[in-house]
Amino acid sequence: MEKVSVIIPVYGVEKFIAATVQSVLGQTYENFEILIVDDASPDNSVAVCEQFGDQRLRILRQANRGLAGARNTGIRHATGEYIAFLDGDDLWQPEKLAAHVAHLERSPEVGVSFSRSEFIDEAGASLHTYLMPKLQNITVEDLFRGSPIGNGSAAVLRREVLEAIAFEDSRHGSPEVCYFDEQFRRSEDIECWLRIVLQTPWKIEGLPEALTLYRVNAGGLSASLFKQLESWEQVLAKTRTYAPELVQRLEPMGMAYQYRYLARSAIRLKAASDAARLMRRSVTTYWPIVREEPKRTLLTFVAAHLLWLLPQPLYASLERAATQITGKGQKDQILKEQAEQAV
Repeated sequence: MEKVSVIIPVYGVEKFIAATVQSVLGQTYENFEILIVDDASPDNSVAVCEQFGDQRLRILRQANRGLAGARNTGIRHATGEYIAFLDGDDLWQPEKLAAHVAHLERSPEVGVSFSRSEFIDEAGASLHTYLMPKLQNITVEDLFRGSPIGNGSAAVLRREVLEAIAFEDSRHGSPEVCYFDEQFRRSEDIECWLRIVLQTPWKIEGLPEALTLYRVNAGGLSASLFKQLESWEQVLAKTRTYAPELVQRLEPMGMAYQYRYLARSAIRLKAASDAARLMRRSVTTYWPIVREEPKRTLLTFVAAHLLWLLPQPLYASLERAATQITGKGQKDQILKEQAEQAV
């Protein structure tokens, strides 16, 4: 039996999928299988995958069911003790699986191990900035502030964790065991992590290394921001069905942090008026966000309004300088924490 099952949903990633698969085949830890789940991809992504001759790679095909549905199919066919997810346009550092397997084996109380992530552009070049989440003592409040796991390519889970939150669903005509909720085409990750924290004793814990390379799409539409907001509201509605008092207590905070997250996305998309409006909504919905995370909140507020007020060339030069300073500080922090962990 393979120790790790790596599940890669594939849909419209022809430009990236070869590098994604190669980043798994190049792992220093070799006891894994790769499950490519063809979610009715409209391009040649699967044909690219078929060119790999490695016997550890299997291709599963299904009608289009979205990311949650593709992951569910992969989990049902997986044979590994651990389950890892990798999106079809992201990459892993060679030591990622080895680090997570070691983490899970030395930490029997941890059910979900995740890594930090480094941002890369569409060409795969580093943007020299990182996701820098809280790594330990993660609570449901932390999930309401924004998933520390950060993206769908960072987590490695024990199979036992997924079995503990499994449920039966018949949306495709016959009963199936599901793990991710397929009614969500967005926010399926955070909805799953919330169920793990609220319904099981398993802990979520992170590693300081940036072992995931998370590709940033330079395109996108500001309209998608509000679809993301709607999806978060749907997550709250579902969570309210089994934890109503908790949602009542945490909803204002959760909405404020979601508005701030979307404001940062709007800044990246250069949607100035949306960014400014979302930040104002964040602060007025839950003003303690300024006290809880003053630096991040105030910098986002200032950036949103400078984007709105300043000429684009001036804003762009300020943004480049700020990004360089931020990236250097993040890298220094990662190196410091890695050194402390090694002692």
